[in-house]
Amino acid sequence: MDRVEVEQELAAQLAFLREIDALKSVQRRSQLMNGSRRENSAEHSWHVAMAALVLSQYANEPVDVGRVVAMLLVHDLVEIDAGDTFAYDTNGLATQSEREAVAAERLYGLLPHEQRGDLVALWEEFEAQETAEAKFALALDRLLPVMHNFATAGGTWQGHHVDRAMVSRRMAPMRAGSERLWRYVEGLLDEAVARGYLAP
Repeated sequence: MDRVEVEQELAAQLAFLREIDALKSVQRRSQLMNGSRRENSAEHSWHVAMAALVLSQYANEPVDVGRVVAMLLVHDLVEIDAGDTFAYDTNGLATQSEREAVAAERLYGLLPHEQRGDLVALWEEFEAQETAEAKFALALDRLLPVMHNFATAGGTWQGHHVDRAMVSRRMAPMRAGSERLWRYVEGLLDEAVARGYLAP
């Protein structure tokens, strides 16, 4: 690779890093656990990546933790263009895949060819939900919003008329990645209903 190619590669990588700073401006519905404000998607990505480091022993199968962390850092970048789709927004969920695919093409397309392929592969692996790493990553991604809602006495559940059955359906895919964390969530939902945070 000559000097011009090196400079072009660096310029593309830096442009990508500037572009993904926008993830800090994508507001999610979940409040911070202290209830002070809504979290943004970049904060969620950091938090769920940390969860992978801390909770990897609870994956149903041995996983490559570094790959899980990378997947979790990459998978929400599409929200820069596609926005954060609320978990219980039926209309939004119907178009989510299409919107996110278009966003992935633009955002990852900013990178040099090889890196673009690597990040797209991580994003597609998460979406396909076929590997142990992808299944565990999804379990963690579903875990944290429940913890946020419980910590804020119902948080977005209260404001959007979400009931226990709706949350249980949303959480069901967790079992494929972590039976132990899914059982934890089921217990937390029982407690949320008992405390009046979540409609039965």
